[in-house]
Amino acid sequence: MIPWGGLGCCLSGAALYLLGRSSGRDADGLRSVTRVSRLKDLAILLDTASKVLPLIVTVSGRVGSETPINCEQSGLRGVIVEETAEQHFLKHNDAGSWIQDSALMFSMNKEVPWYLDDGTGHVYVVGARGATGLALTVASEAFEESGRSLVRGTLDYLQGLKMLGVKRTERVLPTGTSLTVVGEAIKDDIGTIRIQRPDKGPFYVSPKGIDQLIANLGKWAKWYQFASMGFTVFGLYLLTKHAIDYFLEKRRRSELQKRVHAAAAQRQARENEGLTEKSEEVSDDIKNDQLMLDICVICLEQEYNAVFVPCGHMCCCMTCSSHLSSCPLCRRRIDQVVKTFRH
Repeated sequence: MIPWGGLGCCLSGAALYLLGRSSGRDADGLRSVTRVSRLKDLAILLDTASKVLPLIVTVSGRVGSETPINCEQSGLRGVIVEETAEQHFLKHNDAGSWIQDSALMFSMNKEVPWYLDDGTGHVYVVGARGATGLALTVASEAFEESGRSLVRGTLDYLQGLKMLGVKRTERVLPTGTSLTVVGEAIKDDIGTIRIQRPDKGPFYVSPKGIDQLIANLGKWAKWYQFASMGFTVFGLYLLTKHAIDYFLEKRRRSELQKRVHAAAAQRQARENEGLTEKSEEVSDDIKNDQLMLDICVICLEQEYNAVFVPCGHMCCCMTCSSHLSSCPLCRRRIDQVVKTFRH
């Protein structure tokens, strides 16, 4: 039998180890980026570093836009807006009870060109929705209950549904939000500076500072390494235990088969000599030998009184049979044990 528990733990440990290495590499990548304290210095840095492009930098500032979006529900002004609507309902399951569930009705995303401004200059951010760490603020959340129309309610009930209502959520990246961006800095022909995802390297848009991002990645890397070691050790323990149990069981079965074959050989020898067909005047010594041949091959104390189904072999007592899953003689699986009685 394959030790799936041990293999699963070892594989989980390997996966956590890879995650830990990835987090460690990300932390090292953030440590190596160029820090720009003032946005106006980025243009000069790009001019001087044109020969060593791509240039990965980290900049900070407040979100701004020349054409911000006015949110309909919350009234906020933002540069990225995400609106979703979820239908909430009760559905009839196979057990005959009602459980609550939901389904997405629609999702709409809006984004306008936006930049970071620190008072000395500004740089545009491109492709922020695909960056790590971007979290939109929940600007508004409203639940509209479904109407109580008799016809609609009857149709939904026949389909095994009870409509509860629609939940509308609006998430936004408001103007004025302080952000830290890590990415590739480029400048186009007209002098506009942008931060975008690099071909190779980190790309972060987060309200956390660069030092906090590095510290968090370092903590995750250590946690992954610790968890990886724990899962691996436990998995190796399970695999080792399974291997030891397998060899001990194999050895026990081998010894048991030797006992059974030896007892069968003795029985055959007695039968060939005609000792088993003697009358009641047989000697006490031969009776004792016969009794020894009728004892359980497991405990060697009780007489065997159990028949294994379906193979039909009888070589063990009922007590020992309760601990067996396969016949000691033919190794077939035991489906049932039937107790026998002697006259």
